[in-house]
Amino acid sequence: MSRPILPGSMVNGQPTTLGVMGGGQLGRMFAHAAQAMGYFTAVLDPDATSPAGLVSHHHIQTDYLDEQGLKQLLACCAAVTTEFENVPAPALRTLGAQCPVAPGADAVAIAQDRAAEKAHFVRCGVPVAPHAVIDTADQMAAVTDDLLPGILKTTRMGYDGKGQIRVKTRAELVAAWIELKSVPCVLEKMLPLKAECSVIVARGADGQMVNFPVQLNEHRDGILAVTSVYEGAVPADLAAQAVAATRAIAEGIHYVGVLCVEFFILEGGQLVVNEMAPRPHNSGHYTMNACDQSQFELQVRTLAGLPLTQPRQHSPSIMLNLLGDLWPEGTSPAWDKVLALPGTHLHLYGKVSARPGRKMGHLNITGTTSEAVRSTALQAAALLGIAAF
Repeated sequence: MSRPILPGSMVNGQPTTLGVMGGGQLGRMFAHAAQAMGYFTAVLDPDATSPAGLVSHHHIQTDYLDEQGLKQLLACCAAVTTEFENVPAPALRTLGAQCPVAPGADAVAIAQDRAAEKAHFVRCGVPVAPHAVIDTADQMAAVTDDLLPGILKTTRMGYDGKGQIRVKTRAELVAAWIELKSVPCVLEKMLPLKAECSVIVARGADGQMVNFPVQLNEHRDGILAVTSVYEGAVPADLAAQAVAATRAIAEGIHYVGVLCVEFFILEGGQLVVNEMAPRPHNSGHYTMNACDQSQFELQVRTLAGLPLTQPRQHSPSIMLNLLGDLWPEGTSPAWDKVLALPGTHLHLYGKVSARPGRKMGHLNITGTTSEAVRSTALQAAALLGIAAF
């Protein structure tokens, strides 16, 4: 990108438009951030009621590979980003031939394939769990016993615990591969986990890179439930290692955009990389209320080629993920009681129907101390019926 796409600039009498592939909640929050800075937004998503499509100036309701839909997006957008990693890389490549696209197709393609992703981590010198790639029956037979017990994961399309099965024995491994339709998989050795954390960086086309603090995460049933971000949540030495590793991973593919890298903290204190997401991430939602810039503002800045400044966290924070389980039989949670607690910030995604496991929103809690934030977060969790943490 030779020149930045300035907020408030006009094209054919209309404010400059930034596009996003995908209409989920991440696209919605990107659209809100872009609009707050003076841009119009366009969304390409096949769902007529997509959260991002409902709040954008343009909603192109087609499949991600639809030729006419991509032409419409190009016709109205100065630059395009993505809000989830499974947007087809060929669609991003088509768009990238005619306008700035961040992240680019090559980076997204790596994140879409666990085997390619792990190979990239290794090239960057970042520790990974012992693993084996299984594409064929011969590769299955060659798996060594020291990788068991392990977790068999499909190389593509797995998220929020989907597309993966825990296995203890070779017989279970073979059965699991058959259950997963014998698609290409990665078998990862199960390691003694103490905790999980993540790091979000933003990198511009000029190579400038900034990062948020390290986030301590708790997952339940494969879905992020709680993120805690305050001094001491993650030991300082591990936090420094995680930030350095994330920056190396982004630099290694000349990444442009917002990138989240998730890590395992082992019982012995070692750090092992899990996976990366080429987009804003659930664990970064706290930035909307606890930092002077949100991850979505940085997504806008990287896409438009605007300067990046190091974000500052001004308040300790805890984020609670709000799943459809909190809406039993169509009833609504007691938001009046939750919002009576100090430092609570509710973000709902505009989804018209709730179902178990569906991400409906998140609750950010901020305060002056980590102790106060944790106390309030536990009170909010009790009111909502979320298990304590």
